[in-house]
Amino acid sequence: MPSENCGICGGDGRIGNSFGLTTTCPGCHGSGKRSADTGLFHDVTKTKASHHRGTNKTAAVEKQTWPSTTEGARLASEIRDNSSCASETKARLTQEIIEHESSHGLCTQTFLKKIRKQVRPSLR
Repeated sequence: MPSENCGICGGDGRIGNSFGLTTTCPGCHGSGKRSADTGLFHDVTKTKASHHRGTNKTAAVEKQTWPSTTEGARLASEIRDNSSCASETKARLTQEIIEHESSHGLCTQTFLKKIRKQVRPSLR
């Protein structure tokens, strides 16, 4: 097939438009001969590292593992030191304190009572 003339330019290697402008044929790149169609897709994505911009995002913030307010830290210490709670319950309650602090800014008295009620079973 490479010996056949290009179907776009007719073998001239140049194409022109109605305004009189001519340019190199995009089919044969100026050779005038039909290019061999390999049938493979030519990937034009940019894979070099220099093509990629650095992100302007900050580093991921570490997940908080202990309450930041004094009331929350005191309550978490009570939970941690309690021997009657399971470790899963301790972890869940501590995480609940952290989430409450992040949404409310501090531990409210109602919230403290609610958590203490879960830690200390009622005496009946």
